[in-house]
Amino acid sequence: MAENKEASDRAATRRRWVTLGEILAVAAVAISGLTLWDSHQERVRAEQKAQASATREDSEAATLVLRAAPSRDGDRLTLTPLNDTQAIQAQTILFPGALGLTPVETTGDPRIEAAWFDEALKRARKAAGEKEDAPGDQRLPVVVVTHYLADGKPHTARAIHDIGYTLDGRFLRGTAVVLRGMSVVATVPGKAMQPRLDALWRSRHPQTAEKAGK
Repeated sequence: MAENKEASDRAATRRRWVTLGEILAVAAVAISGLTLWDSHQERVRAEQKAQASATREDSEAATLVLRAAPSRDGDRLTLTPLNDTQAIQAQTILFPGALGLTPVETTGDPRIEAAWFDEALKRARKAAGEKEDAPGDQRLPVVVVTHYLADGKPHTARAIHDIGYTLDGRFLRGTAVVLRGMSVVATVPGKAMQPRLDALWRSRHPQTAEKAGK
């Protein structure tokens, strides 16, 4: 009986060691799996972060901000991209319908000239019942469509800008439109460019809308 009990105890001990070994083996596999999972997740996060950073850099490089430098006489604004890695190829300037002007296109020399719209602007202001010698800076909304390169890739930017100008009374020469600068108002989709531009003009010159409705 003693021998049987001893054999039974040894068998039970072996079973406990086997069970413990199995548990340790399963635990080792689980730990290894968790380590691999953490490593995979860390790699995924690193790749996502790198991709997000690259996307942000591409977006910043492809975002056009124009700088407008007035000439000494104020008869011209020279346009350049704020980002030196961008190169303007061509531009189209659209004016409010109240001025009755066709769009102006430039190639290789981005600029805005007062001679393109000064007389039409003065007529439109007069039609809106505004004084010819209004003090302070005035604003003319225009749409600027710019075709440009960023890191060698072609892009197109469409935005409404305000041209800042003053009305300078000059002896025997009437009132001159003197350009001061330009600031962005809002980006705008292609189909909405002219309607948005005309709506902005009417909001600033309400008498224009009243006369159009008569």
